[in-house]
Formats: sequence, C-alpha cells, structure tokens
Amino acid sequence: MSVLDGPRSELRRVVFSGTPHWCAAINGRLELDDGRVVDEDEVQHLPPCNPTKIICPHGNYRSRWYEFGGKGEPKEPTYFHKPVSSLNAHGGQLVRPGGHMYLNYEGELAVVIGKPTRNISMEDAWDHIAGFTVANDAGLQDMRDTDAGSMLRVKGADTLCPIGPGIVSGVDVRNSTLRTYRNGTIVQEAVIGEDMWFGIDYLVSDLARHITLVPGDLVLTGTPANSRAVEPGDIIE
Repeated sequence: MSVLDGPRSELRRVVFSGTPHWCAAINGRLELDDGRVVDEDEVQHLPPCNPTKIICPHGNYRSRWYEFGGKGEPKEPTYFHKPVSSLNAHGGQLVRPGGHMYLNYEGELAVVIGKPTRNISMEDAWDHIAGFTVANDAGLQDMRDTDAGSMLRVKGADTLCPIGPGIVSGVDVRNSTLRTYRNGTIVQEAVIGEDMWFGIDYLVSDLARHITLVPGDLVLTGTPANSRAVEPGDIIE
C-alpha cells in the first residue's frame, strides 16, 4: 500500500512524565503506546524521526523561484544539506546565533523515508516513503551570500530545522495546501502539487540515483514565496 493510500494516521514521539513514548493523534488527544490517553499540553514533543541525512532543494516552488528573480524553468533540482544537529521539535525554540540580524522562517513539507532507497523509479518512490511531516527550514539570511550554494551556516545552525509534530500517512499531499502562520496570520500559502517545479516522487528518485536514503532520512521539498525574518517571541506554525 502506498503512503498516499489507506486511512489517515499520525504518529508522534513525545515525552510524558519523563518517559519517551510513541503516540497516535486521535480526536485532538494523544494515545500513548502504553494505552494511556493524554492532552497535548501534558507532553513535550520530540522529532518524529531520527534522520541520518536532511536534504533540501534550492528554489523548488515557482513562487519562490520568481520572487528571487529566476528566469525560465530550472532544468533539474540542486540540493543542499542541513546537519542533523540542526534538528528541532514541534514547540521548540529557534536560536539565532550572536552577530546575526535576520532569521527567516520557511514552511515546508518534509518527506520521511521508510525503507532503504537506491536506484528507484519515480513510480516506486511512493512505496519508499513512510509519511510526511512539516518542517521549518529556518535560515540566517545575512549569511546567504557568504554561504551561497552550500547554505551550510545559513541553514545548518543548531535548532534551525524544527519538524513535526508527527508523521502523517494516508493523505495525498499533492492536492494539499501548504500554509505557514506567523502569530496566527497566514504568511505563506501554496498548493503543493501545483507550485513545485519537481514533485516529491521526482526528488526522492533523483536523490536515490546517487545517495542511499535510509529509514528516517528527511527530504525537504522547498518553500513558497514570502519567507521573512522573525522577531523574538514570534510563533511560527
């Protein structure tokens, strides 16, 4: 069964009373792996996967591409790496390192790899995906020119990859709308399957031509236009 098929489900990892648990999000509450049901405000979220790699494409949304002066259409995607040390969880705080002024949000759909993936077709890519989560591909924009291309310090600083709260399957995300909220106001919005240059199946298959992806690895998929700098205390969802 493809990740797009079947009933919708959402799995999370949380800490409750000092103990980590897997849990299912059901009707606004969380059912822990020991059967107890708790409220979300009783737990601390953990990242819902443990990636060995976090890989991201440059400029994969048309609106973002044209916002930055892109011409025509890209012939193929280009990628950068976020270190796994940048991983953060739902509800976690972003830390802007000293000496920087601009820390920008970038709401993204993230693909969670579900099985070893190497040299697969686009059609088979869906069967290698465990599910989807939400990511904030946050970046230090005043480093953008210095680290152009690699984006290592721009996007790789500690805490700059919050994901979660959970891993969702059974949803055809291609028809879903990606929205980013800043303090409750929509600041980014796009239909995933319409605004992407290169779809989810293309990205996974393309990467797997060169790199073995393993369970838990994350492939971010790009962000729409209107990434902007945050201020201390802002809440990004």
